[in-house]
Amino acid sequence: MANVATVYTTSTCPYCTMMTNYLREQNIPFKEVNVQFDQEAGQRLVETTGQMGVPQTELNGKWIIGFDPAGIQQALKG
Repeated sequence: MANVATVYTTSTCPYCTMMTNYLREQNIPFKEVNVQFDQEAGQRLVETTGQMGVPQTELNGKWIIGFDPAGIQQALKG
């Protein structure tokens, strides 16, 4: 199974930048969704996870809240 992540971010979030940089360093492909510009995606995110903060990353069906490299590694293991 290919590891593909979706990272929900905002333009002013330093932890979002840290997360996308980490995914690049780990060669994990990702799609970035900026909820500052896509408010519908932001609303769906809150409905799905119950969390309003970013970054939130979905990887292999698991949700990682915040900048959490250990959570990323755990999601990669399945």
